[in-house]
Amino acid sequence: MKISSSFARLGYSGILAAAVIALAAFSTAVFADTVKVVLSGDLKVPPVKTTASGSGTLTINPDMSVGGSVATTGLEGTMAHIHQGAPGISGPVIIALVKAGEHDWAVPPGAKLTPAQYQAYKAGGLYVNVHTAANKGGEIRGQLLP
Repeated sequence: MKISSSFARLGYSGILAAAVIALAAFSTAVFADTVKVVLSGDLKVPPVKTTASGSGTLTINPDMSVGGSVATTGLEGTMAHIHQGAPGISGPVIIALVKAGEHDWAVPPGAKLTPAQYQAYKAGGLYVNVHTAANKGGEIRGQLLP
């Protein structure tokens, strides 16, 4: 069977449907959310008075895998995490970030959200939190907004 005869049997609508399916499969693999995050003590619950700050870029893919990093200034971070929690609400750690430099934190390879965590992200319910010795519960926070 030749390819051209296969397309002929599909007809125009069949070819169009096959193209739409191929495009949909391609788009889910390519179109990830790139999220810019800004961290400050004002966003902590309760707010923390600090001059420290942070910023970063995280990528959240349709397959729920996560990548990216955060850089901080004005603090000596002891830990950093992605937590589940809406703005103004503290929540549990879902991904522990790894130290990538003196003031840099990275999402570890293979990090992935669960379906419930991905839905929380889509609703604005994830945040990054950087902890210090002086503020064990976190000194700066930034919400991940899709």
